[in-house]
Amino acid sequence: MSDAAKLLTVQFLAWVASRSRTYGDVKQAWRSTCPRLSIWEDAIDADLIRLESGGDRVMDQSKVALTPRGRAMLEGDGQE
Repeated sequence: MSDAAKLLTVQFLAWVASRSRTYGDVKQAWRSTCPRLSIWEDAIDADLIRLESGGDRVMDQSKVALTPRGRAMLEGDGQE
């Protein structure tokens, strides 16, 4: 991961951790038309965040949470 991507990823993880976020919140705040800046999609692929569905909840209302790996990266223990 490049230094710029790592910094954006850590910023994204801190944003997710700062308060309860939904998939809709993330989609709206972190969308990008640039395929090189797919920070939140990359965070899902790297197992840094997960979507927690609430049963019959609409996808946009699913909660986004850090995984243990995401928490470690945010705390500086991850080697991403």
